[in-house]
Amino acid sequence: MDIALRSFFLGISREVTVGYQTRNMGDKFACEVTGLNLWEKLSSETAKSLRALLREHGVLIFRRQALSEDEFADFSALFGQLELTVRRDWASNHRPEVGLISNLKDGTGKSIGGLGDGEVLWHADQSYILNPATGSGLYAVEIAHTGGATRWANLECAYDALPERLKKAVDGKSAVFSYPKRLAGFKGADRMVPTDMKERIADVIHPIVHADPTTGKKSLYLDPTTTIGIVGMDDVAGNALLDELTEFVTQPEFVYQHEWQVGDVLIWDNGFLLHQREPFPETERRMMKRTTMFLPKEEHRVPLGKLASAIAA
Repeated sequence: MDIALRSFFLGISREVTVGYQTRNMGDKFACEVTGLNLWEKLSSETAKSLRALLREHGVLIFRRQALSEDEFADFSALFGQLELTVRRDWASNHRPEVGLISNLKDGTGKSIGGLGDGEVLWHADQSYILNPATGSGLYAVEIAHTGGATRWANLECAYDALPERLKKAVDGKSAVFSYPKRLAGFKGADRMVPTDMKERIADVIHPIVHADPTTGKKSLYLDPTTTIGIVGMDDVAGNALLDELTEFVTQPEFVYQHEWQVGDVLIWDNGFLLHQREPFPETERRMMKRTTMFLPKEEHRVPLGKLASAIAA
């Protein structure tokens, strides 16, 4: 009998330790995990091993899940402290740590959530924040019949493969990250900045290269939708270098593409990954639920930024 069903019939709530299986996605870095029901309370040993898998692979995939918002949030919290949704206008009314990525509308015609349709270009979540929550989770509730795939680019693998010329060019360099640039790529109401967010979106500076605190392995930290230049370089040269880096790291050998199925849950680490969403028809329904987590800086690459205004002064 299924463990969840047995627990239901016994009328008990207990911690479940489950032996799960993993499968690499071909020759890509992402890892699919099978044999877990994420609505169950997982043991501390299972949670610890999943955190180790995330550090190793960067993207974890769990299919065939059926979760309430509380269950999704509680599972996400196994990887790090949950954050309230930064865009409060995209937050769930039930659980403020859950954001809605959707093109659906309510009975009055108001959008439910944000980033409804169209393409979302290569980016790293929260790169415009001084101390970003680098963990992200996405749960597929409704998906379009065509399009809408998401790609992740591994910036650790890409750094290892960089020509020495580019490694020397970025050594010791920092980039300027600006939320207004990202907003310019949004559509409609998504471009409107909520009042409670304005104080958090001053331009910030992050190093372009940072190292894993446990292994010492280096990776790039980039965000083409948000970076506006490199400290100490003129605009033309700085942006040319950023463009060259982006073109290099998004080559197919560094990219995993995920074709969504209803019930998919993905957890990933923005500290060394970029991601991008393909467009899909605006006439198709899509509803994803999203979480962000503060991954422990002792175990993950977590950029600690500086205000650009302070550097300029």
